[in-house]
Parts: sequence; structure tokens; C-alpha cells
Amino acid sequence: MTLASARDLIAAASAAGTGIGAFNVIHLETAEGLVRASERSQLPVILQISQNCADYHGGLEPIALATLAVARRATTPVAVHLDHAERPELVDEAIALGFGSVMFDGGALPYDDNVALTAAVAERAHAAGVYIEGELGEVGGKDGAHAPGVRTDPDEARAFVAATGVDALAVAVGSSHAMTARTASLDLELIARLHAALAVPLVLHGSSGVADAVIADAVRAGMTKINVSTHLNGFFTRAVRERLSADERLVDSRKYLAPARDALAAEASRMLQLFALQDVAVRS
Repeated sequence: MTLASARDLIAAASAAGTGIGAFNVIHLETAEGLVRASERSQLPVILQISQNCADYHGGLEPIALATLAVARRATTPVAVHLDHAERPELVDEAIALGFGSVMFDGGALPYDDNVALTAAVAERAHAAGVYIEGELGEVGGKDGAHAPGVRTDPDEARAFVAATGVDALAVAVGSSHAMTARTASLDLELIARLHAALAVPLVLHGSSGVADAVIADAVRAGMTKINVSTHLNGFFTRAVRERLSADERLVDSRKYLAPARDALAAEASRMLQLFALQDVAVRS
């Protein structure tokens, strides 16, 4: 199947009042597992490569080309997206490599600086026909600190979208990155207000720390793109530990990465169904 457009996938979910999963790629096995999840659930998925992931692989190109190849071979709609790029040159590289969507993250900058830099990056992305996501309101640190007081103001968000021209907006509504416990409390009333104030889809970052029922409520309140990484990484890593513990003589990495890939695919498939508001077994 031809590589899907995140623009089309997000627009379709927004129009239907459902959510779409945007899951982070760590390595090739992650990308393969996420595509299997899409095919298993028969639902579209967005594969995300973050700036941190690109740096881990020594540059964006190697992991990007592998992920794009896996996405193109899928039998279901799969898009590839650049996540949390804080360096404008990384956005330019992603566009050149064939990404259909990018996120420029200026959320930690002062408001005026965020507007100016995001607008400049958005202009270049749009000139290339690429969908761009921006961020307003600090979502929470990679150190896992949960900052319940940080929120995105709807009026400021409306002004930010108008000034930058972004196509989607990541907002701070109570989630935090890298949480391993699903205890975050989302401000559903604020999500509804942001949804009413903006003509662009809303993006929830830090969704690993949010329980299933709360994510479903957030989708109903107006969230569209739901980003998940740490939660799925946990399924992958636990499967690796179990396999290695079961056979201390094991040295072929394929023997423990394959079950880990399968475990990630199963949970990612379930989450795609959850975000699509389908009947699915719920985890707390």
C-alpha cells in the first residue's frame, strides 16, 4: 500500500469524532510491531520518530528510511511523522526524506519565540506540502515529572494557531511524558474548551500515563491524535526480560526480540481500537 498521509488520517478521525494512535518508533522491531498492530486491528496508525530516536541512531536518515520502508509495505494505512523536533534543521531533513508530517516543538520557549520559530518552520513545511504540528504549553519533562498545574489557555491557543499556521496543536491538559504509572488526571473540561476554540485537531502527548477510560473520555471531549511511547515500550521490555529469564543460554537476539515485537503489536492493536472508541478490553 502507498504510504498514507497523516493529514488525511487525522482529518478522518477528527471528522468521525474518534482518535488515532501515533506511536513512537525506537528501532526496526518497534516499527514492524506497530504495522502489525495496524493490520491486526484493521485501523490506521501513525509511526513517529522523535529527535531523541534520531540522535540514538546517529542521525535521522537510517531509522527514517527503515521506517518508511516498513510503512510502505503495510496493507493498512500507515503514516510516518517526525515527533518533538526542537531543531529546525531536523524538520528540513525529515521533509527531504519524504515525511508527510512533522512536529516542531517550541513549547519550552517563551511565547513570542515559539510563535516566530514555529511560523518560520511551518512556512517551509507547507511549501513542501507537509502537515505540521506545533506545541503550546509545556507538556512535562522527559524526567517524568508530572506538572498538573501546567495548562494551555484556549484564547492563547487560538492566537498561536492563527499566528503560526500550524495544522494541529499539542496542548497541555494534565499529561506528562515518560510516565510508567497510568495516574495522570486530564482536564476534560479544558479539552472541550480547546476543541471548541480551535479549528485544528488537538494532540495529546504523554498518553502513557493516562488510563484507558480517561483517554476514551478525552477523545470524546475533542482529542484526536493520541501519542504513546513509554506504555508500549514496557510491553516490549517485559517480554524481553521474560524470554531471557526463561533461557539463560539464549544468545540469538531474534529469539527474544520476536516475542517482544509480538507483545508490543498486541497492545498497540488494542490501543488503536480504544482510540477508535471500539469495544475493547480496558486496562486501568
